[in-house]
Amino acid sequence: MRLSCSRVEVSFGAVQALTDVSFATREREFLGIVGPSGCGKTTLLRVLAGSLRPQRGEVQRSPAAGRNRTLLVFQENNLFPWMTVLENAAFGLEMQGVARETRESRAIELLERFGLSGRERAYPHQLSLGMKQRVAVIRSFLSDPDMLLMDEPFGALDVQTRLTLQQEVLALWEQSDNSVVFVTHDVEEAILLSDRVLVLGPSPGTVISEHPVPFRRPRPASLTLEEDFLQFKREIWADLGLETQGWFAAL
Repeated sequence: MRLSCSRVEVSFGAVQALTDVSFATREREFLGIVGPSGCGKTTLLRVLAGSLRPQRGEVQRSPAAGRNRTLLVFQENNLFPWMTVLENAAFGLEMQGVARETRESRAIELLERFGLSGRERAYPHQLSLGMKQRVAVIRSFLSDPDMLLMDEPFGALDVQTRLTLQQEVLALWEQSDNSVVFVTHDVEEAILLSDRVLVLGPSPGTVISEHPVPFRRPRPASLTLEEDFLQFKREIWADLGLETQGWFAAL
């Protein structure tokens, strides 16, 4: 699926959240979006998902034949507490009418692949935060949407778990036909994952720059220590205005 935003504006009463937002996604693209806190990143994802109607502008969708589904994934994993890990992972397939044996087989394959073997009959309260987020990501990809919209899904995780989940998401995406729009406050994460990075300016949010990521895949975590990566990160930080806050001192 491809999405095209044309001069989108959103207000909540007297507060303007987004103004003149225009950009287009590409087929099977992993698009990263970064911006300062409160710039409307989550609001933009809700507009893309179709759950929020803009006051001005429009979003056009070009789905693949026979498909027209977007799925929004938040930082909170939103697992159903009364369902087991296996039931949560296979929930999207169940909603599509996939037979129980088939959906459980597909879910078990991914649960085993991502280190959750033996946890199939556990309940969410018995899992660590990282494990819960793994289940949420597996459920999202098994639902097989055209467009996956992810709102800082790893923001609450420790660094090691976060790096692991980043690679797992990339592995799932590379084997799918999905497009991904990934919102994050972490510039390094955006660069490691994305084909392009869009930068939103401060509230009201609008796209102020676009940065095609020049690094070939796969991108190991060690890439973040290389000078080319650091220079690219500086360019995005400059657009975010972080150089005026002394952030460059550590680079």
